[in-house]
Amino acid sequence: MKKLLLSILIVGTSATLANAQKSEVTEAKKAWDIYGLTAGKQTFDKSMAALNAGLKHTDNAIANEKSAVMPEAWGYRALFASAIAYTDSVDAANASAKEKIAEESIEKLKTLDAKGSQKENIELAKVNIRNAISNRGVKAYNAKDYKTALTSFNQLIALNPQDTAMYMNAGVVAKMDGNYPEAIKHFKKMTEFNGPDAKNYHIELVNISLTNLKDTTAALEAVKNALAKYPDDPDFVGYETDIYINRGDIAKSQEALKKLIAKDDKKAIYHYLMGDTYYKQALALQTERSKLSAKQTKEFDAISAKMLAFIDQSLPHYKKSVELDPKLVSGLETLKQIYAFKNDTANYEAIKNQLDALPAAN
Repeated sequence: MKKLLLSILIVGTSATLANAQKSEVTEAKKAWDIYGLTAGKQTFDKSMAALNAGLKHTDNAIANEKSAVMPEAWGYRALFASAIAYTDSVDAANASAKEKIAEESIEKLKTLDAKGSQKENIELAKVNIRNAISNRGVKAYNAKDYKTALTSFNQLIALNPQDTAMYMNAGVVAKMDGNYPEAIKHFKKMTEFNGPDAKNYHIELVNISLTNLKDTTAALEAVKNALAKYPDDPDFVGYETDIYINRGDIAKSQEALKKLIAKDDKKAIYHYLMGDTYYKQALALQTERSKLSAKQTKEFDAISAKMLAFIDQSLPHYKKSVELDPKLVSGLETLKQIYAFKNDTANYEAIKNQLDALPAAN
């Protein structure tokens, strides 16, 4: 009889403990419902106290083997932990720790919630996590902590690989941090999305390669990728021309431009760029000439003759460009420089008057 009573007592104690732990899940749900009604209406301290109290209920629930297998315990744990991560703007370490708890809870639910009973709670927890990471990234950006901001934006990309805004953000902060390979990676992705601003990201790729990395090979590849999407685009044709000129490969630049002019000889920019292929060679010689000493008159005269030959070759193309487009400022400015160099006062004054007659740029 005593043995039977003892057995009943043991069973009774176990059942009472299990019920107590299950009640923790009930209390967690109740706490979350109350928090939902008061969210945004309480002070920061009160909100944090309510969230921490709710999370404590889930601590107790998962501590017992009976309630630790209840999907609700982990669903509300994910909710409370993610809400703390999102809300705690004071203690970054605490916010990160709670974010990890929320992520672990979501992972746990993959093995426990076969019926998907916690689907809505999981989705809300994921939103909280994304918002928490986003807040961290924006805060880091505002503090000019671009490395931390980049880490946050990369996390958001991992959570949603179709989030174009995050690729843009990641590219921008990577560039600001001097992490150019990372910036290129994200801007390339933006070109692949092919949104309304895709061309601007192609330009970014060219500029980073040229200006920051000093890599004309990568820049030329970026230009050709852009031209495949925007055939004959003046901006990218101009980049291609400049790259070939800077590399001393004038023939390739002129070959490409001749094909474009043959295709459409009414585009002023193509004629202007053809003029550049000669004029920029003259400017390079001028730099070389400036290094000569006063005694090197023969060398000076030889370089001057070459310069003049290139300038004379450029003139018909620049004149054609402003004939086609009388408002092409770059063409007019270059012609003004050439006429000044050649002491051609009449043409210099004519071009100057044409420039002065143009409306002032806003």
